[in-house]
Amino acid sequence: MDWFPLLNSLRIALISTVCVFFLGILAAWYVAKLPRGLKGALDCVLTLPLVLPPTVVGFFLLKLLGPKTPLGAWLLNTFDLRLTMTWPAAIFAVILVTFPLMYRTARGAFESFDPNLLSAGRTLGRSNAWVFWRVLMPGCRQGLLAGTVLAFARGLGEYGATSMVSGYTPGRTATIATTVYQLWREGDDALAYRWVAVNVAISLAVLMAVNLLERREHREKWPSGWSEV
Repeated sequence: MDWFPLLNSLRIALISTVCVFFLGILAAWYVAKLPRGLKGALDCVLTLPLVLPPTVVGFFLLKLLGPKTPLGAWLLNTFDLRLTMTWPAAIFAVILVTFPLMYRTARGAFESFDPNLLSAGRTLGRSNAWVFWRVLMPGCRQGLLAGTVLAFARGLGEYGATSMVSGYTPGRTATIATTVYQLWREGDDALAYRWVAVNVAISLAVLMAVNLLERREHREKWPSGWSEV
């Protein structure tokens, strides 16, 4: 059994999750402070990839990064850099698909955080950067971790946009999702079931991790002896 699809899926999901972690937190922090009208408009734009079919996201990426587009042709001719049909191309697709998960989770965590704690830090002469990293981030860590885990799991199983921008090449661009589809097309159900089992096992582990994070957050918010009102 060739384990390249698993290793390729893991590296794509890991790199994408690191990018989405910082991009999602940055966007959530600034959007949460905007007026309601502007916040609603930006929220719709930033969350759009969550409700669009993944193939539509892949179509837009092909029209943006393909070798016949202005950007893709310039990169190919100048740097001999091809942004489609390679495994790094899948990173762009996974970032777009998973970004709304991290963004929405981070924004919810930031908006539910007590603003008085942030104001207290500023009145003590601390900078906004210090308050953000030393007060807000630790206070929202459970929600941020849950968003990160969900983004990683979604990226690990992404198929639609990934298959359009990186395709399926054994040993080069194959992922778990594209391998299962290819094996089904070839009628190799036995090997397809193995990859399905691997994917299900990883997904169950991720869901268990999210549940543990939610329980920890609940215990920290409502310690023993306290109950929700």
